[in-house]
Amino acid sequence: MFALLSTNALLGEDSPVAHLPAGPMQEKATAACTSCHEARIIVQQRLSKAAWAKEMDKMIKWGAEVDAADHDGLIDYFSANFGPDQAAYEAPRTVVKTPQKSHPKAKLQTSGSP
Repeated sequence: MFALLSTNALLGEDSPVAHLPAGPMQEKATAACTSCHEARIIVQQRLSKAAWAKEMDKMIKWGAEVDAADHDGLIDYFSANFGPDQAAYEAPRTVVKTPQKSHPKAKLQTSGSP
């Protein structure tokens, strides 16, 4: 039986959802946004409040399900956490292990050979 693992699980990374900061709108942002894309798309942005409003409206037009009562709260959440005054996003470093290749001149020893 084969199990399917996400790239994040294989690389030992945290879930993309874990990158959204805590706050009263975290759960709603997770529900509205990460059903279509990873949170990394959000956390690397550094947009003004007006730009977040434009982005939110664009995503809603593309199908994001955002309750009208949450619209302004989400914009506040994103602009407070991912505004132009925030430090630049630094992508986490991932170490990917590659299989060791043997030297082309190395000989395989078999049972009974010196």
